[in-house]
Amino acid sequence: MGESSVAEVMAELADLEDPKMRAANEKRGDDHGVNLTKLRAVAARLKKQQELARELWATDVTAARLLALLICRPKEFGRDELDSMLREARAPKVHDWLVNYVVKKSPHAEELRLAWHEDADPVVASAGWALTAWRVERKPDGLDLSALLDTIEAEMKEAPDRLQWAMNTCLGHIGIEHPGHRARALAIGERLRVLEDYPTPPNCTSPFAPIWINEIVRRREQG
Repeated sequence: MGESSVAEVMAELADLEDPKMRAANEKRGDDHGVNLTKLRAVAARLKKQQELARELWATDVTAARLLALLICRPKEFGRDELDSMLREARAPKVHDWLVNYVVKKSPHAEELRLAWHEDADPVVASAGWALTAWRVERKPDGLDLSALLDTIEAEMKEAPDRLQWAMNTCLGHIGIEHPGHRARALAIGERLRVLEDYPTPPNCTSPFAPIWINEIVRRREQG
């Protein structure tokens, strides 16, 4: 497939559409019915095609946007382009893949993290917090973990769902990765009780921060 074959790609995605999968995905706000394993197979065949990725993104179709994020070259997007894409990313899966597969690999990641962190839109702010959680885990140098805990303690309880989830992820990573801050992270989790009742499948760890932190630390100490 060449870069002019948007119509061909869209037709292939339409053929992969499964009404039952769409119904299940729509409960989570993701308006598509394409099996993600099959979507990844399409991406593997297409390989990296930046212009095709931009054209697929412009369709505003969720499955096409997910495919675009798999075949794009993250470092070729400008800072303002990524900012616009995030604000256009309606579906949670598109939002998550954009942050995790593209923005994290961009030279603009840190600038966008700082800008999004303070954004008035809680969905945009959740992207900033997701990038902060990633830095807490992978590249903590330069972060003020105490200040992050201050903000989480003050704001997480009342934050909208997606922002709350990202803040809780940051809280968990601080507690897991940074023993000097673990007691405070656990105490904040215990006091706020955020995600305490989150439905967790068997053999999965609850996202409730005290359970999550203690379980991962226990596994590492045993391992």
